[in-house]
Amino acid sequence: MPDVARQPAAVVLYWLPLGAGGRFVRWNGRVFEALLAHHERRDPCDLYHSALEVHLEGDRFVIEMAPAWSDRSTEHGAVRRGPVAARVLGASALFRYEVRRWRNGTIPDLVEAVGGPQSVGRDTTRARQLLDLVPQVPALTWGRDELDAGEMWNSNSLTSWLLARSEHDPWAITPPARGRAPGWDAGLALARRESALQARQTGVTGVAGSRG
Repeated sequence: MPDVARQPAAVVLYWLPLGAGGRFVRWNGRVFEALLAHHERRDPCDLYHSALEVHLEGDRFVIEMAPAWSDRSTEHGAVRRGPVAARVLGASALFRYEVRRWRNGTIPDLVEAVGGPQSVGRDTTRARQLLDLVPQVPALTWGRDELDAGEMWNSNSLTSWLLARSEHDPWAITPPARGRAPGWDAGLALARRESALQARQTGVTGVAGSRG
């Protein structure tokens, strides 16, 4: 991929193995996927979560969803917070996540990213729109399907929602071979609903490139 630092704008996606850097989370993810695959009568997949980098006019931002209690030693650029598992539990920092728009931030375990950086777009207007949308993402409950989308809300939902609402093309993005990104379709489902509502109100479609 070309040096994004020399581009006026670039949106870059990374696929990180679920539980990268932590055996407990990775093991639980594998058990969950094995049980789900058995129920759905398919082979188990490798599970991934996503993170974004946005380069815009010399600045670099990391956008991701992470536990609110993780590494409080630095400012992470948190712009939104939401509950984990159940809304009532969100009263405790142990059961809250934060959405970060972190200038010059870092992505934990980036060295474990599979497939390297994936270029999503280089349009300045869309990159700026994506950054502006980050504080507007609905604070839905992580790990729950409050949208009745058939999938839980998580970091992949955040990524796909941001890409769709900023008129990138998340429908063309797929995880690495033999991989699955739980929650991706939940973000797309929310983006479609918001786009449909916007179309009814204004007559202008808000999500370009929707593919069903």
